[in-house]
Amino acid sequence: MYMKILIILPNWLGDAVMTTPAIELLALHYPNAKFTFVGSFVSIEALKHHPLCEKAVVDETKKAKNRLIATYKLAKELGEFSLAITFRNQLHSSLLLRFTNTVVCCARQSWHSMFLLSHTPKIPTNQHLVKQYAELAMVDTDGYDKNTIPPLKLYIEAKKFDKPTLGINAGATYGSAKRWYPERFAKVASEFSDRYDIIIFGGPNEVEMAKDIEQNLISLGVKNYTNLAGKTTIDELCSNIGGCSLFITNDSGPMHIASAYQVPTVAIFGPTRYKETSQWMNKKGVIVRHEMECSPCMKRECPLKHHECMKSITADEVILKVDQII
Repeated sequence: MYMKILIILPNWLGDAVMTTPAIELLALHYPNAKFTFVGSFVSIEALKHHPLCEKAVVDETKKAKNRLIATYKLAKELGEFSLAITFRNQLHSSLLLRFTNTVVCCARQSWHSMFLLSHTPKIPTNQHLVKQYAELAMVDTDGYDKNTIPPLKLYIEAKKFDKPTLGINAGATYGSAKRWYPERFAKVASEFSDRYDIIIFGGPNEVEMAKDIEQNLISLGVKNYTNLAGKTTIDELCSNIGGCSLFITNDSGPMHIASAYQVPTVAIFGPTRYKETSQWMNKKGVIVRHEMECSPCMKRECPLKHHECMKSITADEVILKVDQII
């Protein structure tokens, strides 16, 4: 008899990728486990390839006329589990676990989880999110070595490019405050275009930004680029990033994908808490950031309207960091 484990994934792609060390710890601790993943479309697409994944369900209860009833129906369709964990700190995810009638249910401590679920640890937030997720996942075990949390892991095969390839990711779904500037990304890419072919990445909402980078590359005389913004599935995004020889990015989901494949990466941080969301265990991952009195503000848009945390980071500064890791 195998152990059925239900895992509610975070909605954001990067956060979902940061749960993978916790999932690997569960797989090690319960060698007879089978996982059921429930999450947003992007999180399911990224993680459904896990070899122990028995079922992967896109949670669409938010679209229902009555989300409470939809959550109840989803829980009954899923059935009961040996263990259920939610990585979301949200009422309906606590309700989903409760409605499955699973005895051992784990979530971060909150007013709803304490009322509804069996295990609700108070997890310190002043540590990397990977550590927070691992602590939650292992709360019902006899313990684990917090110093041996594994790296990020995706089970999508990396693409093999004919030539060394530099990936550029100027987007960040969270908001404009996390985004460095297209013309500066282009200047950095141009500096290394004699050694690398260039791929411009971006989601469906970042097509215009990618076009700006493309136009800047053209004006700089660069021809060996491909613009994939808005043209890839999640599988293709992961595969293409995984095949890159070098990656330059904002703090974003693609940054964590690069880390999962150990791609040498320069990550540009502005308003976010870099100690909590920087690349996890990427041996060739470096950060470029400037300390500001107002940072980290964690805002989607600069509340002071100057965006100095990003504006003050120059292309030459990023070029220097790239030189250091290659």
